[in-house]
Amino acid sequence: MNKEQTYQLNADKSFRTLIVKALSLFSSVRLYNVTIVAIAQLLAAIFIIAPNLTVKSILSDYKLWFIVLASSAAIAGGYIINNFYDREKDLINRPQKTLLENQISRSTLWSVYFTVNGIAFILGCIVSWRAGLFFALYIFAMWLYSHKLKRVLFLGNLMAALLAVTPFFVLFMYYKNFYPVILVHGGFLFLIIGMRELIKDLENLRGDLAQNYRTIPVVLGEKMSKKFYTLLTFLTIVPITILVAYYEIGYMEYYFTLIVGALLVCLPLIWSSRRKREYLLIHFILKIIIGAGVFSILLIDLPAILQRLQTIFA
Repeated sequence: MNKEQTYQLNADKSFRTLIVKALSLFSSVRLYNVTIVAIAQLLAAIFIIAPNLTVKSILSDYKLWFIVLASSAAIAGGYIINNFYDREKDLINRPQKTLLENQISRSTLWSVYFTVNGIAFILGCIVSWRAGLFFALYIFAMWLYSHKLKRVLFLGNLMAALLAVTPFFVLFMYYKNFYPVILVHGGFLFLIIGMRELIKDLENLRGDLAQNYRTIPVVLGEKMSKKFYTLLTFLTIVPITILVAYYEIGYMEYYFTLIVGALLVCLPLIWSSRRKREYLLIHFILKIIIGAGVFSILLIDLPAILQRLQTIFA
């Protein structure tokens, strides 16, 4: 093998290594989830939280973009620290994915963790001192959850659901605007995320047992976990009923009709589930519900929204 071939081989190897490390990083920060939250924040700002402002004025507000970027950075940091503390457990529960994420050294992950959290805090401070304080507390709460609270019975699930909806509160603080309908929507999202966290605990039962996590399935058993999931399912119907009966949500009614159907379909699935693969199916359905819920915001008043979107190009 001549020098040119050796150089080409090394270049190809370096490129493949770079690709693997990039995929490892994207997996560690859950890029899909971060993107969904960012889109949800933008849609909520435009169509729910600040409906009296034009779309153009909202999208041209650099402070809003700083809030979205800061939220994305803080959430990415949360996933990194969560993966760090769960590494031993994840090697049992999802070995292939964990081996991919382990392609990046711990020192590199720590550097990325402090960098993204620093970006979140600085961008928040640029928006206002209150936003800076919000992100500082949010980052600390994410660390505390990953380090300590995740192992505490019930509190771990509660904190996971709360941390998932918390990024939207910085928008309420920024626009100084809050409607009761938002609280009901938040309650619906909180319950769905709580159900997803419970399913994740059922998926990860082996690793949680090995690492002494005090999750609901570990402490109370699978049968009691399924009863608790069933309770959450019927509780979720309460905010859906309130939204449909007392608020003008337009075509979003169709979304909630489909959601109720999907949740009821999941009930016999969970009671018949015995293997991780079956829990993964329910987890996937709940992820679809959450993802579709982001874009269903557009259905609240579709004609008015289309009219508002036209003002961008006016």
